Amino acid sequence: MGMTMTQKILARSAGLASVEAGQLIEGKLDLVLGNDITTPVAITEFEKAGLSSVFDRDKIAIVLDHSTPCKDIKSAQLCAACRQFAKKHAITHFYDVGRMGIEHALLPEQGLTAPGEVIIGADSHTCTYGALGAFSTGVGSTDMAAGMATGLAWFKVPSAIRVNLVGKLGRFVSGKDVILHLIGMIGVDGALYQSLEFTGEGVASLEMDDRFTICNMAIEAGAKNGIFPIDDKTLDYLKGRVDREFTTFEADPDAQYAQELTIDLSALRPTVAFPHLPSNTRTVDEAAGKPIQQVVIGSCTNGRLKDLREAADVLRGRKVADGVRCIVIPATQQIYLDAMAEDLVADFIQAGAVVSTPTCGPCLGGHMGVLSDGEWAVSTTNRNFVGRMGPTSSMIILASPAVAAASAVTGVLTDPASL
Repeated sequence: MGMTMTQKILARSAGLASVEAGQLIEGKLDLVLGNDITTPVAITEFEKAGLSSVFDRDKIAIVLDHSTPCKDIKSAQLCAACRQFAKKHAITHFYDVGRMGIEHALLPEQGLTAPGEVIIGADSHTCTYGALGAFSTGVGSTDMAAGMATGLAWFKVPSAIRVNLVGKLGRFVSGKDVILHLIGMIGVDGALYQSLEFTGEGVASLEMDDRFTICNMAIEAGAKNGIFPIDDKTLDYLKGRVDREFTTFEADPDAQYAQELTIDLSALRPTVAFPHLPSNTRTVDEAAGKPIQQVVIGSCTNGRLKDLREAADVLRGRKVADGVRCIVIPATQQIYLDAMAEDLVADFIQAGAVVSTPTCGPCLGGHMGVLSDGEWAVSTTNRNFVGRMGPTSSMIILASPAVAAASAVTGVLTDPASL
């Protein structure tokens, strides 16, 4: 029986000739990731278990991104614990204020993720790296602790859903619209503990930033991971970033899929998700007109350079509406520099937006954009659960950077094509 991409990667990791869906394996890890929220918990478990050393200081990444620069005493204490642990164990890939970025944008940018690798992270959106043909998935902090000590993790091999992409994206349509459309099709548990494997001639038309966005939100459909095939765009992205050898895999022609779906990219419209689930989707023209008080453009989902370009193209020469707060967050320091070099930061500031240091802050309702009672936000983040960005009475509409920027200009949910 043939194997999917994910199954082949897991078989290599486990040292097996083949694996099948449902099989329990122990796999070798290529990278273990934690952030300033989850790493301190992992450190506590690590020390409680009497562990004294990490398996490989070059294969652990700790990124301070959720509450940094530290917003209060507790976040400062959590970050201090991460710094002490990183120093004690000489962790090579430790990213603090000034060097940090939002973890799921930073790690690929720094060349820490590559095709065929097995990556776990104590953050649910670790599935982002499937855009590079890696198996990457979120785990709990206890699993992170065990992974740091042993370089191993247990997995149940997932079955797969094949998503066949055809056509090309139209104007104002991006990877965010693709994944919101898919989640709307199958629901937030439609891919529960399955691999979302994207294939088809439409893949070639997607930029890497689109693929990162799509894989990032695979977890919002309940998926164990999302993954794209390796092509010239992947290899171009890796060039100059990854200097180690890596192995590329492709699904066997007779690979077994639990389900097969087709999405015509050319037929998609800008898509949004209303509260309180990413699956509560509708096209923006169906939902336009809802008044809002805040717009957030950024996060591990949509804070990359392509996202900032799309937002700036809409905001350039226009003004943020009175009564609307527009917050723009480049996902890494390098993206910030690139945005400055292209005058995108000037476009944002001249439009009346504020540009923040890289942080996850508003996405989880931590800082840099928490909502008040009854307020509505259009956000390029990945979750719109009850109380996600503020009190339980606040509301989040998930959208692409273009839709978010257009909404900032008008003060209501807006189709960018209407401006």
